[in-house]
Amino acid sequence: MSKKENKKVDSLSINRTNLANERTLLAYWRTSLTFFVLWGFLIKTIYWTFSLFFGIISIIFWISLFIYWTIRYLQDKKTIKKNGNIL
Repeated sequence: MSKKENKKVDSLSINRTNLANERTLLAYWRTSLTFFVLWGFLIKTIYWTFSLFFGIISIIFWISLFIYWTIRYLQDKKTIKKNGNIL
């Protein structure tokens, strides 16, 4: 395999890894949004005193998951750009 062909294969594998990383980020966002909606539903069905407590906890939990997964995505993206893969 020539150097040009090898570079093309590496480029394709890096692109594939980037797409997989983005797909994973979207799945993480979808999961955190699901938690947020679930807690919102539970807040509506639970007694008001508990709903305020659970509402605050769910918002903190949702935001922390969202931030953590976004930071992880950006770190993985930086690693992929530097090394060509995550591992």
